[in-house]
Amino acid sequence: MKVIPIQTAGISIMNNIAEGFERKSSKEFSRFLDISKGSCGEVRSMYYSAEDLQYISPEVAQNRRERAKHISGGISGLMNHLKSIIT
Repeated sequence: MKVIPIQTAGISIMNNIAEGFERKSSKEFSRFLDISKGSCGEVRSMYYSAEDLQYISPEVAQNRRERAKHISGGISGLMNHLKSIIT
């Protein structure tokens, strides 16, 4: 099975959240959430490239960028919540 870079970045979002949670420290969890947000940005960037290279339609690219941005917003909300309970 061939895994493409967008899939790898997307999986990284989920895996970093899981890894941070398992660290059992709010500070570490927050750090891994930040890494996950970075992976969301990476996914959005890759969809711009995929659209520019005409691998996918503009509509599909836009939809997936919006979904990644929504996920990033959820991660931000969780990070803000953690900040409010650890400071």
